[in-house]
Amino acid sequence: MTVNWNAIADRILDGETIDRRDALAVLDAPDSDVLDVLAAAYRIRRHHFSTTVKLNYLVNAKSGACPEDCNYCSQSKVSSAEIEKYRLMSKDDIVDGAKRAASLRASTCCIVISGRGPNRFEVDRVAEATREIKQEFPDLKICACMGLLKEDQADALRDAGVDRYNHNINTSANNYESICSTHTYDERIDTIDTSKRAGLSPCSGVIVGMGESHDDLVDMAFGLRDIGAHSIPVNFLIAIEGTPLEDQPQPMTPRDCLRVLSMFRFVCPDREIRVSAGREPHLRTLQPMSLYAANAIFVADYLTTEGQSPRLDWQIIEDLGFTVEPMHNDIRETAQHALASASS
Repeated sequence: MTVNWNAIADRILDGETIDRRDALAVLDAPDSDVLDVLAAAYRIRRHHFSTTVKLNYLVNAKSGACPEDCNYCSQSKVSSAEIEKYRLMSKDDIVDGAKRAASLRASTCCIVISGRGPNRFEVDRVAEATREIKQEFPDLKICACMGLLKEDQADALRDAGVDRYNHNINTSANNYESICSTHTYDERIDTIDTSKRAGLSPCSGVIVGMGESHDDLVDMAFGLRDIGAHSIPVNFLIAIEGTPLEDQPQPMTPRDCLRVLSMFRFVCPDREIRVSAGREPHLRTLQPMSLYAANAIFVADYLTTEGQSPRLDWQIIEDLGFTVEPMHNDIRETAQHALASASS
């Protein structure tokens, strides 16, 4: 059956919502339709985000020794992956990470700590660092990612100036027990709701390639739309050696990745969709095309895996005729000066 992808995009641009049948059709589209699907997704992306690309930067503020058993994660208790492990960074080191974020043209700095959820000391440390960051870089958005969150902790982060809280659903409710047993899908949803009630912008996304079906993928997209996620990172599984999913089959092609990103854009037309970890090995030479559906990326490295050069990220954006989401030049220059002074 021939699908008129532009007609679906027209309906979405007119304010209608896509149904499951059309969402599944995007994922099932033949390779010969991928460019047409992507062109329709780009019309929606351009309507809401023009041709800007938002850059996010990760600060891995605490690494390893997590008591949870998430099968995909190199930092979990079931992982034997050879990664750097360390306790929570000092306030100054977290602030230096934010300076690097600004120097790399990122408009959001994501402060991430491993663990089930933060203790009081960790919340206070991130809050203290955030206050200092905001004094020096008031326009740099701060996203915290610290695990399961309590209401008083969410309030403390908000009061310190944290703008956004990330807690990914990772997969569908139906597939969740196959990747984690130490906490539930519903606990993750509760944390997203807690961050929303505190006035933090909710960020939640997925990891594609963990044995989910197309129905599961559609469930993820509709679930994130319905809980009101403002920002949706779409990760593609990096099967890290030493994790339970190290031998997970990787049947995805770069065209599959483009179909997934397009489906998320169709379902969540006005949300920030960030093509995240795994884009380099899975999209390979088609990486630039992902930004016709997505409007954000991580610049530089991820948590325990390396990304590509920031200069290559900037070059991709420039070659597409797109622009990095603007940030004030004086902020970037201040960050570069601070980093240069620290290293001299």
